[in-house]
This record gives sequence, structure tokens and C-alpha cells, in this order.
Amino acid sequence: MIGIGEGLVFAIMSVVLIFFSLATVLSRDIVRAALGMVFAMFTVAGIFVTLNAQFLGVIQVLVYVGAVGVLILFAVMLTKNTLRGDE
Repeated sequence: MIGIGEGLVFAIMSVVLIFFSLATVLSRDIVRAALGMVFAMFTVAGIFVTLNAQFLGVIQVLVYVGAVGVLILFAVMLTKNTLRGDE
């Protein structure tokens, strides 16, 4: 059985996760969408820690936030922006 504090932290982190997930999907700017995804992954790692799965939380940060998130951000920053039509 979980305590009141742990349940409250879990509920707050769940709302934050839903916010960043919606920000990722609904954002029109690709950089903001990628940053929203990285923050959502951090929140998932925090939820793992509140559920007493610290190993999964660390792996979430190392693999998904560290590798996949940075890879997506670098790919976004290095690609040519052709959506604006400035050229």
C-alpha cells in the first residue's frame, strides 16, 4: 500500500507527463516537440523511481533521454529548415 505523499507525487508526475506528451504531439515547432519528448521521458523516469523501480528509472535516463533524445535534437538542429520558405 502506498502512502498519501507517494500517491500525490505520482499523481502530479502523471499530470506533468500528460502535459509534456500533449506538448510533444501538438507542437508545430519540431525543436519544441523534441524538447517536450525529452522532458516526458524524464518524467517517466521519475515515475519509475516513485514506483520503486530505480534501475528502470536510471536506464530510462541513460538510454532514452541520453541517447535517443540527444540524437533527435542533433538531427533536428543539423537538418535544413525547408518549411519556412525563406530561401
